[in-house]
Amino acid sequence: MARMHSRKHGKSGSKKLIKKSLPTWLSYKPMEVEILIAKLAKEGKTSSEIGTILRDTYGVPDIRLLCKKKISDILKEKKAAPEIPDDLISLIRRSVAIRKHLEANHKDETAKRGLILTESKIKRLTKYYKEAGKLESGWKFDPQRAGFFMK
Repeated sequence: MARMHSRKHGKSGSKKLIKKSLPTWLSYKPMEVEILIAKLAKEGKTSSEIGTILRDTYGVPDIRLLCKKKISDILKEKKAAPEIPDDLISLIRRSVAIRKHLEANHKDETAKRGLILTESKIKRLTKYYKEAGKLESGWKFDPQRAGFFMK
């Protein structure tokens, strides 16, 4: 399938193994991993950052196989889930960074196009999340207030 904005077909990436069983060397129990996830969420990590930390530092290859649920589901149970989904927050941060770049480099046409594409992705994702019930129906993206999402 072609990419949305580039007319390219993309390139293959790494795939997860088909094997659906836990490795024998894994020493963590599901409750221990859930406690680690809650601790990392309190530190302000997103669910993707939590997954990367658990994989790289703790050696947990797949949380879904171990706990039988996703990181975002665990965060919802612990009431530590963000009110705005992670992918939407990262797109908003990207648009804020592009706007900041355009203030200093107002003739950068490539960045202007990138801003248009990024904000159209935000608009599409917002529409999807409203229909799915993950965002309130009255939520609206405001580029002037979007600097709030920057770390």
